[in-house]
Amino acid sequence: MPIVFDPGKEGLEKVLRDYQIEALRVVWANAERGVTSREVWESVKKALEGVKTISRASIINFLNAMCDDGILRYKEETCKGGMRRKYFPALDEEGFKKYIAQTVIESLLRDFPEQTLEAIRETLGRYPELADKLRSLL
Repeated sequence: MPIVFDPGKEGLEKVLRDYQIEALRVVWANAERGVTSREVWESVKKALEGVKTISRASIINFLNAMCDDGILRYKEETCKGGMRRKYFPALDEEGFKKYIAQTVIESLLRDFPEQTLEAIRETLGRYPELADKLRSLL
């Protein structure tokens, strides 16, 4: 799923819609046992009740796209109607945030290398505590 970055939004809303954020939270909260698309859909539907409705197909498509991108993983299991997927996190919330940052930075460095490095330098100049932290990491 391509990342569309909206710097005007806050937090995970910079890259995800409200139902997608809720869906990931359900998977992260049930990391050990895993969850089915039905469980995710029911939880998202309840969380967004009165605000918006979301189809189960939208949930399934999102979960599968997250699997394709390596953010989630799944196991297939037998159920009454045949087979179903149970979803598990491949990345936790912190790992996902790092994935977003890395994807955006790598894209900018690939397309605008000099300008991106200059922007990072200027930005870190306004945040000396982060500049110090970056130096310690390098």
